[in-house]
Amino acid sequence: MKTLLLSFTIALPLIAWAADNPDAKFYKAAAEGGIAEVELGNLAQKKSENSSVKEFGAMMVSDHSAANDKLKSIASSKDLKLPTSPSVTQMATKAKLEALSGQTFDKSYIKSMIKDHEEDIAEFKREMAEGRDPDAKAFATATLSTLQTHLKKIQSIATAAGITRD
Repeated sequence: MKTLLLSFTIALPLIAWAADNPDAKFYKAAAEGGIAEVELGNLAQKKSENSSVKEFGAMMVSDHSAANDKLKSIASSKDLKLPTSPSVTQMATKAKLEALSGQTFDKSYIKSMIKDHEEDIAEFKREMAEGRDPDAKAFATATLSTLQTHLKKIQSIATAAGITRD
């Protein structure tokens, strides 16, 4: 019982630190998001009928795989354990997209990528402004321009396909 109590006493501050630490939240969200972008990019390459969407999917796989590798390297140097799968919400998005085909798939994928990249950009800017870990801030700073490029590209694809953001 004393060992359990001691373990709990030691673990509780670490759990609280992770829950309230913006850097810990950032690492988790960046890892989950990067994995999701790769998985959805692969899906777009397989399911899309639009060559621009297929090319965008390939860019997601390439760019987010590289970013994921950088993030893993940073985490490894700090003995941080990153998630190895997307969040539950991201997995639900993937499942929804897997059930779609044709133009319905393309429209849903495009809208999802716009929303995801807008949220990612806000999250990376927040880390740059509020983060305490210099490595996390440097990763956010280095990756932000790629995310902004992705957003502009998918918005252009949406415009060309006549897709609005309802």
